[in-house]
Amino acid sequence: MTHDPLVILDFETTGLHPERGDRITEIGLVRIEAGRITDRYSSLANAGTRLSASIQAYTGITQRMVDEAPPVEDVLREAIAFIDQSTVVAHSAVFDQRFLLRECRRARLGLVLEPVLCSMKLARRLYPLLPGHSLADLARGLKLPSTELAHRAGVDAELTAHLVLRMLRDVLAWTDGQPVTARLLRRLIQLPAAEVPVELEQLRNAPLRLRA
Repeated sequence: MTHDPLVILDFETTGLHPERGDRITEIGLVRIEAGRITDRYSSLANAGTRLSASIQAYTGITQRMVDEAPPVEDVLREAIAFIDQSTVVAHSAVFDQRFLLRECRRARLGLVLEPVLCSMKLARRLYPLLPGHSLADLARGLKLPSTELAHRAGVDAELTAHLVLRMLRDVLAWTDGQPVTARLLRRLIQLPAAEVPVELEQLRNAPLRLRA
């Protein structure tokens, strides 16, 4: 289905702004290879932070859970090893990429990473007529295996993985079985939604040598 392994990323955090001191509390990763889920990683992370009452209520992650979690540096090392050379995908990717890069800088961990591929932007191109493109809206609209967000990183990464698998299958069908690459997905994200069907039709009709 796809030439390139993908790793779905989701964070739970203490807030929305890593540049203002917000930190990660949990990470979830799901690997997709050859059109199926092949591996998972999730862990709480202790960054020495205090969780507000509203964040604890929203995620169900308590201060005690974070205090007893592995140090954030150890979790990041394991996450980087899990990602390896895979293309990283996240829903609302700018948010997760900002946290990932800032946390790695804090921990003095070298991370060479292409821009995180945004599943929300891709869904907007592929399903422009759906009423909403939040993860919960897409789960309901596309009848994915789970339709409710848990606000826990592992569960939400799993739901995003099912969304990505659905999008891969749909692109594969629209291109008449042409293998889907990360490069193609990035190209689709850059196009206006109205131009995506034209691009896929051209790809379907292109000579095999031009389909990389």
